Amino acid sequence: MPLDAGRREIVLGKVNIISHRCKGCRYCIEFCPSNTLAESEDFNEKGYHPPYVKSDAKCVNCNYCETICPEFAIFVTELEPRNLLSEDVVKTQSRARRRTRRE
Repeated sequence: MPLDAGRREIVLGKVNIISHRCKGCRYCIEFCPSNTLAESEDFNEKGYHPPYVKSDAKCVNCNYCETICPEFAIFVTELEPRNLLSEDVVKTQSRARRRTRRE
């Protein structure tokens, strides 16, 4: 946890999906760093499986999904800022990260 975590705020996002524009490329699902999106079982008008939001609370407002979507079928709106929590910090083994960088 960062030492100044009490003074830091993060802005969460709300993912909005325009399902009739989606062509099912899954880029938004694959590149989401917080694993917020998943492929739907339903079909859209074009016959593709559009994504759906698994959990709104996970979106970190990075806008990767919005940027990478070739059909402009997804966009993120900002929610209110909140304080940084311990579950927002990515926990990794520092030695493992160093070892993989060298290899």
